[in-house]
Amino acid sequence: MTARDFRDLVCWQLSYELKCEVFAFTATEPASRDFKYRDQIRDSSAAVPRDISEGFGRFRPREFARFLEFARASLMETQTSLIDGRDRGYLSQELYSRLANLARAALKATTNLMLSKQRQANERSLSVFRRKGPYLFKTFPP
Repeated sequence: MTARDFRDLVCWQLSYELKCEVFAFTATEPASRDFKYRDQIRDSSAAVPRDISEGFGRFRPREFARFLEFARASLMETQTSLIDGRDRGYLSQELYSRLANLARAALKATTNLMLSKQRQANERSLSVFRRKGPYLFKTFPP
């Protein structure tokens, strides 16, 4: 099944849900009072669905895969911030587990799509090479 809209992508859906939940928990104390922490985890979690949707709009598998790499990096940053928030007492163990599981699911879905797009880009590169043949340079008679 082909996605017609970025909102159809499971990785986008999971990461958007994570972003919404991060914004909700950082709107309450004590996380809301730690402005640097709050802004950092909000920025990293919000970057994920943004990068996925931007990559989707690029139309080329290689470019899409590159934006999925950015999304993965932001997910990992968000995971680290969740650990930090738990250690600081900003999240209960229950909320931490829920958000960590959501981040892990989003990371798995994003990684799978990224690998698929990388394979697709490599297959296209090989088909162009096969069409043009092994001789990519014009040769002149001696």
